[in-house]
Amino acid sequence: MRLIAIFLLLPITAAFSQLKDLQTKFTRADTLRGMLTPLRTCYDVTHYNLDVKIDPATQSISGSNTITFKAVSDFTQFQVDLFDNLSIDKIEWKGKSLAYTREYNAVFVTLPETVKKNSVQSVTISYNGKPAVAKHPPWDGGFIWTTDATGKPWVAVACQGFGASSWWPTKDHQSDEPDSMMISITVPKGLTNISNGRLRKVTELKDWTRYDWAVTYPINNYNVTFNIGEFAHFSDKHGDLTLDYYVMPENEKKAREQFKQVHGMMDCFEKHFGPYPFKRDGYKLVESPHLGMEHQTAVAYGNKFLNGYKGYGSSPEGIKFDFIIIHETAHEWWGNSVTSKDLADMWIHESFGAYAEAVYAECMWGYDAGQRYVNGKKQDVKLDAAIIGTYGVNSEGSGDMYPKGALMLNTLRHVVNNDSLWWVIVRGIATTFQYKTITTEDIVTYVNQQSKMDLTYIFDQYLRRTPVPTLEITLRRKGNQNSMAYKWTADVADFHMPAKVTLQKNKFDFIYPTATSQTMMLGDIDFNDFKADQQSYFINVKIDKLYYDEHFKGF
Repeated sequence: MRLIAIFLLLPITAAFSQLKDLQTKFTRADTLRGMLTPLRTCYDVTHYNLDVKIDPATQSISGSNTITFKAVSDFTQFQVDLFDNLSIDKIEWKGKSLAYTREYNAVFVTLPETVKKNSVQSVTISYNGKPAVAKHPPWDGGFIWTTDATGKPWVAVACQGFGASSWWPTKDHQSDEPDSMMISITVPKGLTNISNGRLRKVTELKDWTRYDWAVTYPINNYNVTFNIGEFAHFSDKHGDLTLDYYVMPENEKKAREQFKQVHGMMDCFEKHFGPYPFKRDGYKLVESPHLGMEHQTAVAYGNKFLNGYKGYGSSPEGIKFDFIIIHETAHEWWGNSVTSKDLADMWIHESFGAYAEAVYAECMWGYDAGQRYVNGKKQDVKLDAAIIGTYGVNSEGSGDMYPKGALMLNTLRHVVNNDSLWWVIVRGIATTFQYKTITTEDIVTYVNQQSKMDLTYIFDQYLRRTPVPTLEITLRRKGNQNSMAYKWTADVADFHMPAKVTLQKNKFDFIYPTATSQTMMLGDIDFNDFKADQQSYFINVKIDKLYYDEHFKGF
């Protein structure tokens, strides 16, 4: 039954190959986590009220989450998610304890009566336990239990992909975001907690302090966070947007200097992506014991106040700015505001996030700087697998979604060949799909409509196939006559992306290759001066040169 359900969700053209792939690579647990079954689609989460105590001394968590939802259909059973190493104390609805069963990290809750379509309900799940510890955060998800320079607890979490259900009960699928959320975190007295949104209340308890943070926008559950420690706090404003910074006290002076980059970044991103999407909730950078994470309105920062990525870059521009500030903040637009429905489409977050770095470089130092920056990413492309992962099993694609994805977007910009239109398209994606969960097809359809070009084949080649296309050129000379044969070799049938070559010395001109070889006569150009544009387009180029005897008849 499970495999039949998967088959029905897959495109017909890919169904048989992916079905075999699912049978060999993925487990029942992956399906329970990644698939939108009727037990998940029957309800739409509208609000979470997460209220937990986090104890660094025992590395444990306890508390509850109240899930408010609207019924999409009539149902008596539904699925929530909580890692099976965490114990459920009880599940309550209208004052009644509900029956439930667990399978892997899925929790199947049974109601004593039918919940009617369109009704609004609330269920409270109380739980406790020791959450998973991250082995290599932020890439390997879980809690980070550590101490600061003075030995005081410093605790954080990173769970993208791994799952928010690793530490709190939730509908753990990217497709469903609450409209708002209350995050109440109780910590040992003397420590502070910084979470998403705005601080509403601080309550002093015996030996503990409770911090209530309110999120007034939709938020994806992997972005829900806490940051526990002793922080120095300073603030600023960018127009009417509040900027709050929380760092280890000994790093305040460095942070005040490094975080000045936020102003230029905000100017650039608001110009190209639209207004900061979470203005009511403000913007925060919070120093973390791991490298960084795009937690909505509370961006985790751990780049040690260095420019570049931990102090280095792949281009001269790469060490002119702090990678973590720029990349992780870009996710406020790409990932936090515009979110992929399925983890398989995470390129929507990471390709646009990586491309935003080049956009920032261009804003600050000009077009050539932006092109140097994005082309510096070529050395990071592995071509190990497709960028889009497998749908329905919580599986993201290749890490090439960062460098190759950014290079694909740069390629699309130059295929559109109209910068005014290109930036309208980019900003339009960010604003049209604001606070929504979307698919690859949504992006492709929008770009095609706005550009009035069918660019589907480009997305398919770069996202769904592993190799990049190869432009094959044969230059031929006979006496004082020159000609060129050219075509694309690509995995996508009828790949026909325009390209640029030097038909005249030091000047690029468009050609329009297809999968079928074409021939054109060339002017008097030295073959040593002939090039294909590989800065504006992320492509392979193969150039052969043939010289013919002047009596040869087949030229």
